[in-house]
Amino acid sequence: MACAKVPLDEQHVTEVVGPMGRERTLPALHPDRKEERCFILYKPPPEQNSSAQIEEFLEQAQFISEDLDWLLSLPHDKFWCQVVFDESLQRCLDSYLSNAPRSLDMELPVSSPAVADMQRCIHRSVFMVFLRMATHKESKENFITSEVFGEIIYNNFLFDIPKILDLCVLFGKGNSQLLQKMIENIFTQQPSYYGDLNETVPSILQVLDTVLGRCGLHSEGATAIEPLKLNSHGRPSAMAMPQQDLLDLMVYMCDTCTTLHSFLDIFPAACQTFRSHGFLSRLSSFYELIVPDLEKAVKKRNFDRSLQEDLWTRLCHSRKRMVEIAHLLLQHTCLQPILEGAENTLSYVEDLLQNFTNFIQEKRFLADYDEQFPLVDDISLLQQVSAHLDETRTSYLLQAVDSAWDSVGKKRGIRPMPSAGAAGPRAGAGAGSGAKAGAAWRDEFASGGREVEGAEAGGLQGGAASAAAEDFPQKGNNGAMCTVSAGELESLLSSIRDLLPDLGEGFILACLEEYGYNSELVINNILEDRLTPALDKLDRAMPRPVREELPAVLDSRSNVFDDDEFDVFHRDQVDMSRIWKGKKKGQSLHAMLDDKQHISEQKARYLAYETVVDEVLVGPEEPGAAGSSSNFLLDVYDDEYDDTYDNNQVGANDLDDDDDLLNRRPFTTPLVLQMNKKAQTKEEDVEEEEEEENKDEGVRRDLFIQDPAVLRQRAEARRAAMQQRRGYRPPPASQVEGRPKGQGQTQDTVLDRRRKEANKSRGANHNRRTMADRKRNKGMIPS
Repeated sequence: MACAKVPLDEQHVTEVVGPMGRERTLPALHPDRKEERCFILYKPPPEQNSSAQIEEFLEQAQFISEDLDWLLSLPHDKFWCQVVFDESLQRCLDSYLSNAPRSLDMELPVSSPAVADMQRCIHRSVFMVFLRMATHKESKENFITSEVFGEIIYNNFLFDIPKILDLCVLFGKGNSQLLQKMIENIFTQQPSYYGDLNETVPSILQVLDTVLGRCGLHSEGATAIEPLKLNSHGRPSAMAMPQQDLLDLMVYMCDTCTTLHSFLDIFPAACQTFRSHGFLSRLSSFYELIVPDLEKAVKKRNFDRSLQEDLWTRLCHSRKRMVEIAHLLLQHTCLQPILEGAENTLSYVEDLLQNFTNFIQEKRFLADYDEQFPLVDDISLLQQVSAHLDETRTSYLLQAVDSAWDSVGKKRGIRPMPSAGAAGPRAGAGAGSGAKAGAAWRDEFASGGREVEGAEAGGLQGGAASAAAEDFPQKGNNGAMCTVSAGELESLLSSIRDLLPDLGEGFILACLEEYGYNSELVINNILEDRLTPALDKLDRAMPRPVREELPAVLDSRSNVFDDDEFDVFHRDQVDMSRIWKGKKKGQSLHAMLDDKQHISEQKARYLAYETVVDEVLVGPEEPGAAGSSSNFLLDVYDDEYDDTYDNNQVGANDLDDDDDLLNRRPFTTPLVLQMNKKAQTKEEDVEEEEEEENKDEGVRRDLFIQDPAVLRQRAEARRAAMQQRRGYRPPPASQVEGRPKGQGQTQDTVLDRRRKEANKSRGANHNRRTMADRKRNKGMIPS
């Protein structure tokens, strides 16, 4: 028996062999411990609804289901022996991964529930087998060493890149979280798978070139891997290709795009590997070449109606998946590091802008990408992250997007404003916006092709959904947004009610919204009783919903002028005399001057000051008389009495000189103010002399006017006398002006100019700091 808490790769078991009961010890993982059991290969459900084929499929599927259930019931060591050494088991699992119906494949109608149940059972069992194969530790007792586990799954080809791609496209729809953990564990335990993935990307690029070559196209420029062969022009184009070849090519391209999208969506770590091979530029170039060519072939060629719808559906699905692949690569290699605040944020911003710049030459791809994932949202995100984003570059990109829309002849719809919940790099926007974009693309085709999603629990379940989608009516724009006006909507309602008057308007509105406001499609589906389950549950007499009136804005507004005298929203009467338009027209000037109303208003105030009483006689019996207790009130000091001249003997000491009225002490200047007494004395003497001269030489009254020349001479004489008394020495004559320019200057002029240049800082405002310091040192300015 195996020892507890020992890795399976280190365990040994003892078994009894032969009729003699001989014991032997073997490793827990040994080929002899494998059970002899033959696993049959898987075959997809029959396309035709034949009882014999259905019975054959159910019988084979029953065998496979029982074998897989038996495998899952084995203990840990027996399970791994069977998985590692049983080649028939690996062939059975590989056959299911290769032949299991995908989301867009044609399957049995819904009328075969037994086939659907059996397919669902096999689908679950296969997924559980792969999930157990990808788990190296089931419990504390049952586990395998990580290094040995990686070698087992890699050396025995239990997992490889093609198997992982098939697992993603088959089981990713409803089991994305489990599948993500499973694939991450595989790549973590065995890093060699990263090298295999790196070698697989060139093969995927070769697939894109093969599709182009089958259509007679070639990837020009730096994106081409191989040179153009001489006989490549002889290949038929999509317009001349046989019908079956075109269908196979469309299925091949659709399956490739769906598989890549599922893998990158479940395992984002692979995006960096695809980016290192320049997959994004190759994908955009492939899109630009193949999509218009295939669209032209599907629209122009004469196909069966059902086949044409199927081709158009696959083409729309491929377009949407390619655009989402490009967005996944940009999101996980550029946008996600920017939002997470990586160290080299500017490099990621530059890388994202460079990728957008590379899209400019691919007009069709850029317009379809912007339709699903608007570039303006990404640029707005970059502007919030990077403060030094080049506005010229971003505006150039936005103008290129508008030019791409115009070049492909498409009209851009109204985009909703980004909400606060979409703060991330629109990680979850792929499904919602992609579905809307896919619906818009399908509207380009007159048939209004359907949108087929992947299986939720398995290939047939998704296929049954696809088959059911064919039975159900085809939708227009999936009711994403009302694209008709109110008048057109009323016209559609009246046209339907004229034919079906028993239906309620609410039910008809729901049907119109569901089927893209196509009245013919609504009438046809109602008459044939082929409504969707959601509409079938509604009451057909449902009235039109009453639109709730929004509360008035004035009832909920708040303003600083509420309830004032001019608030007309809360007051019924307002003084209109205080309201006028423009400049108020007042009274005329004469009327304003003649109005003496202000004088009469002030007259009553001044009448109170007319009665002035100097003394009030008080009787003997009145309060305040002599002997009264309130007599002291008469002796109260009156501070309003002017006692300036009470102690001065005015006129008592008059002298003969009429200059002084009083004989009192002369005014004496305080010592503090006598610091510059001498200088002041000299100035006073000079002023007195000038006054005496002016008095002596006063203007004679008999002269009418004096000669100005004589006045100038007298003023010059007075000025010279004053300067002589002060000891003023006039400066020497300066010859700074000199001669006119070009005639040369004398030596005196040169010396005077040099002296002026050297001493010009002594005056004017050149020494303001020095003089300010001087004043401050003297205490004239508080510091």
